[in-house]
Amino acid sequence: MNSVDRGYVDLQVNGYGGVDFNSDDLSAEELQRACLALRADGVAAILATIITEDIAVMCRRLNRLVMLRDGDPLARQIIAGIHIEGPFLNETDGYRGAHPADAIRPADVDLMQRLLDAAGGLARLVTLAPERDADCRVIKLLERAGITVSAGHCNPTLDELTAAMDAGLTMFTHLGNACPAQLPRHDNIIQRVLSCSDRLTICFIADGIHVPLMALGNYLRSAGIDRGVVVSDTMAAAGLGPGRYRLSRWEVAVGDDLAARAPDGSHLLGAAMSLRRAEKNLREGLNLSESECQALLADNPRKAVGIA
Repeated sequence: MNSVDRGYVDLQVNGYGGVDFNSDDLSAEELQRACLALRADGVAAILATIITEDIAVMCRRLNRLVMLRDGDPLARQIIAGIHIEGPFLNETDGYRGAHPADAIRPADVDLMQRLLDAAGGLARLVTLAPERDADCRVIKLLERAGITVSAGHCNPTLDELTAAMDAGLTMFTHLGNACPAQLPRHDNIIQRVLSCSDRLTICFIADGIHVPLMALGNYLRSAGIDRGVVVSDTMAAAGLGPGRYRLSRWEVAVGDDLAARAPDGSHLLGAAMSLRRAEKNLREGLNLSESECQALLADNPRKAVGIA
């Protein structure tokens, strides 16, 4: 049983319990099954995450998710909103992660509005690359709409990151991931973000694979618990264990460590770990207190995107 009051709040869930939210064939039965599995794992609320694809495909998937959620009382309770992750990301290998290069594009106000319309007022969080948003036009659009804007899959300079924060960006998506394995020693995206932690809510994946727990402890000490959020970044394999699964167009292999990788093992493609397991890692691996876990797994994410 988790020790977090009211249940976990997960801002990045691509799928759960064998269900891929990015499937073109998502059914009402599948959505309910995913929500039942989330509730059984102690999750009170999520942002269902739709990732980069062709704009028309993303819009169809958003429309379908909204329609299915509207018809299911449990889904309305569990799915507090939608996280649109992409397609306005940095297309460079290493930074784009699992997002397909052929669907990534520079930020565009009209295309962003199409995605927001397709999300039917449920969009609460958008992840984009500040350096691909000319004059921060999309960030300003989202800020005016009351939608939390997060940088991620990106490599902005410090000046570009500062300009984005001045325009309304307030979050960073899964720091320590979606960047190359080798970076400049000092001036890199991780150091730039940590230097701005007084202005950013910073998200982390706490499975011990995406970021080793030793490094995660360093990041949390630098950013401060009050500026941190732990997300799962789960895909369909969550709750099912090792095997082969799908995330949008990708076939994903999940190993005994519950990390989701490309079948050749070359790179990560999400996670299959519950937030209950994340809390165990935080408490036993980092010696965090109950109140610190409460902040990272429930209170801070609620506050960051305005979930009551």
